[in-house]
Amino acid sequence: MFNQQFFIEGLGCASYLIGCESQGVAAVIDPDRDVQKYLDTAQERGLQITHIIETHLHADHVSGNTDLARRTGAKIYVHDAAGAAFADETLQDGDSIKLGNVRLDVMHTPGHTPESITLLVSDTTRSEEPWLAFTGDTLFVGDIGRPDLVGLEAARQLAGDMHDSLFHKLLQQDDSLLILPGHGAGSLCGKSIGSMKSTTLGYERRFNPALAPRSRDEFVDYDINNLPEQPGNHSLIKKLNRQGPTPLGAVAANALTVEESLPHFQRGAAMLDLRSKAEFVQRHVPGAVHLEADNQLSNRIGYVLPPHIPIVLVVADEAQYREAVYSLARVGYEKVLGYLADSLEAWEALGLPVTSGDIQDIDAHELNNLITNGNGDRPVVVDVRESWEFQSGHIPDALSIPLGQISARLGEIEKNGRPIAVVCATGNRSQSAAALLGRNGYETVYNLVGGTSGWMMAGLPISRN
Repeated sequence: MFNQQFFIEGLGCASYLIGCESQGVAAVIDPDRDVQKYLDTAQERGLQITHIIETHLHADHVSGNTDLARRTGAKIYVHDAAGAAFADETLQDGDSIKLGNVRLDVMHTPGHTPESITLLVSDTTRSEEPWLAFTGDTLFVGDIGRPDLVGLEAARQLAGDMHDSLFHKLLQQDDSLLILPGHGAGSLCGKSIGSMKSTTLGYERRFNPALAPRSRDEFVDYDINNLPEQPGNHSLIKKLNRQGPTPLGAVAANALTVEESLPHFQRGAAMLDLRSKAEFVQRHVPGAVHLEADNQLSNRIGYVLPPHIPIVLVVADEAQYREAVYSLARVGYEKVLGYLADSLEAWEALGLPVTSGDIQDIDAHELNNLITNGNGDRPVVVDVRESWEFQSGHIPDALSIPLGQISARLGEIEKNGRPIAVVCATGNRSQSAAALLGRNGYETVYNLVGGTSGWMMAGLPISRN
């Protein structure tokens, strides 16, 4: 049996290629949009990809299933409860899929979503007993899948389903079972997923806080409380995954001159500048949205630009462009028109404006000085953490607007000339919020470096009102 995990840092997504080398057949579990890696690995191992299996319809990233199917001829499998328009075959509890000497038994484990499944994998040359399990978003390292991404109204019912799936199905397996989850650290599909990429059922039984002894009602309360912000754009992602994503195909670098890009901007396209913050602050096009091209791009873009707007990128090179296109496509941003190949000097030479400065990083003591001594320049502090985080302690007089709500609640942040200081737990989410405020015309925006954690470590006052 051959098995390889593919992991996307930032999004925390895991996918798998599993197969029987003696028979030369394989399946891909939960493919992401960059499908070339599965094709390359399969070719290296002498495997033909014949099956594509989704453990559920994802809410945090768009699948590469239709693209992979088009390139390989493999059939796509998903549980019947998904109501997926694209599926070639639907699965039921108790079904088996054979890949040569490898057998994948389907266990229906609803809870994260109604259609979620776990695949129990046996190497029949060694034993009929399952050796490992692809748990999708049911069981993670140190965590379980959240129940609210289908909709808040369904969360309590799904939390109850999760209890039954875990305690009456999955935890009935042997402690030696190797657990290969659909997500790792960085994903928003759980509360606090561990950094290890795999675990065992026995270890999780002993040390996973979600699996502690509780009544069903106590488990439901535990499962639905203190959830992190929902992945940006998750409703669209679910819709795309249900109807079947448009195959992305190979990504070709599309270089645009200034003259070629201008008509796109005149028709409402956005400029997304992915250069380093230092480069952006030194010089950029007014109105451009800045997000650094790091492994958080997929998580942040949903808070600063809507997915229907065409985008022209400003990047360091073609390699960064290709990586960015995949990062954006993974979360449903498919209207990337190309990248600006000309320099900003060429932009300026045509009489077009450039500017400098932007969102300013500020540390805890600097922000406290502005708050206590700023007079008319006293900033409005906007805390973009979740409400339960805010209630556990926040900067006095801060306005609570969770990151996932900030686009809809911009009207609560007045443009009265006062600076805006954006705060989260560590400075990560607040950077996305600051970029959104900058795009919407707020002139002076501060991002608190180190977030509320840094504020507390500095010994500055905290309110719990």
